[in-house]
Amino acid sequence: MKTKIAVIAVIVSAALHASADPAFDAGADLRIREELMENIPGLPGGGWLLKTKRSGFINHVRFRARAWGELRGTTENWGEWRVYTRLADEFRWCPEPYRNTHTFPDELIFDNLFLEGRGVFDGFLDLKVGRQDLYGLYGLDHLFVDGTPGDGSRTTYGDMAGFTLHFTEKSKLDLFALYDFDDCEDFRWGTDRSKHTSLTGLGGGSDTTMDDYGYGAIWGSELAEWLPYQLFVMQKNTHEFKDAKGVEHPWTQRETAGGKLVPRINEEWSLQFEGMGQVGCNGDGATLSGWSGYSGVNWKSATESSVKPFGKFGYHFMSGDDDAATEDGGHGAWDPMWARGVNDSELFLYGTHYGAAWWSNMHYVKTEIGLDLGRRHRVAANCGPMFAAAQDGLGGGGGLFKGVLSQMRYDFPLWLADKSKGERFEVFGHLLAEFFNPGDYFETDKPSYFLRWQVDFKF
Repeated sequence: MKTKIAVIAVIVSAALHASADPAFDAGADLRIREELMENIPGLPGGGWLLKTKRSGFINHVRFRARAWGELRGTTENWGEWRVYTRLADEFRWCPEPYRNTHTFPDELIFDNLFLEGRGVFDGFLDLKVGRQDLYGLYGLDHLFVDGTPGDGSRTTYGDMAGFTLHFTEKSKLDLFALYDFDDCEDFRWGTDRSKHTSLTGLGGGSDTTMDDYGYGAIWGSELAEWLPYQLFVMQKNTHEFKDAKGVEHPWTQRETAGGKLVPRINEEWSLQFEGMGQVGCNGDGATLSGWSGYSGVNWKSATESSVKPFGKFGYHFMSGDDDAATEDGGHGAWDPMWARGVNDSELFLYGTHYGAAWWSNMHYVKTEIGLDLGRRHRVAANCGPMFAAAQDGLGGGGGLFKGVLSQMRYDFPLWLADKSKGERFEVFGHLLAEFFNPGDYFETDKPSYFLRWQVDFKF
């Protein structure tokens, strides 16, 4: 802890030294949500190799409070600088089944603390160093979503250093190195119970850890004005760990390389193509591999009306392994890297056979339609079938058809700030419903559901 406090002091003093006329700002937000779910595949928070276990009825209300502060400044020759920090705490009321393990104050953590510089060296360099959210990183949402999926969307951070080198107006090189802690996080204040919560979703006890770390490079440019692309290569390493069932798993190392192409047909239509492959090894001397790809078409009306319909259609493939039910988890299944999140489903964040939000072994065809109704106002629905790429036995059934996943979401404003007047206070929320009708991959045909209401207060 003392080392990290010293790092904070260095970051702040560096920013103050570099910046002229520093300006300070601060704010806060409060999120209240209730989630109800039943019969989710796997056991929420249960760890590794759960096979046919499914959840019963679960109802919990979650309260997350965060406070943030930032210090900004500019220099004549060294661009704009910012130090940003955010403190977060979440506690829960769990009426069914009754649990009293997340009461207030549960755990206060720094879930953001970074130094950011923009336009350094006359615009050649941007940098962001420290604890920061991974969601939406580099526009690669099939590789980066959440560094702490076991935290249940309380946080999404990674400890990371990112550097962007701008070679031309359209061409840039992103370099990053990041580290994710599992249950050895000491940059916090709380109980011993909360200290050993599995953040990456693959640990499971006070004597276990499953940290992961990695680094990589992403080149972004365009072949033509209508044809932007990205090429990337990255490595992810995981420590050896013992899961919640006491099974020991070796360290792994995986290299992932691929590309993304986004042709823009016109103002309303665009396409998206991604392809990537993995190779690696583990501590047992085994060779690891995996493949993933995505193709899709996106449409959004360019009408001048405040109501803008949109639609998306996509197919996502992730390789599987028919030996995944063994203790070493198979060697040919796709590793989602840091794309462990809720882009496709909240339901599958809470229940999965591979680890928290561990998307793998899948053919998934998804169709989405919706309406943008204005600021913070949106309605959308999506639906699609899922198939296993390999019969790995974890679902308990004898087939490859995983089932059909459907989702509806309505985002709505309750009070919006007038930005032109410098207002900040806002109240908004959403309603979410997911329904999963399982196929013959699973041991049961009993449907699963996930429901949530949420209200956010922003100060």
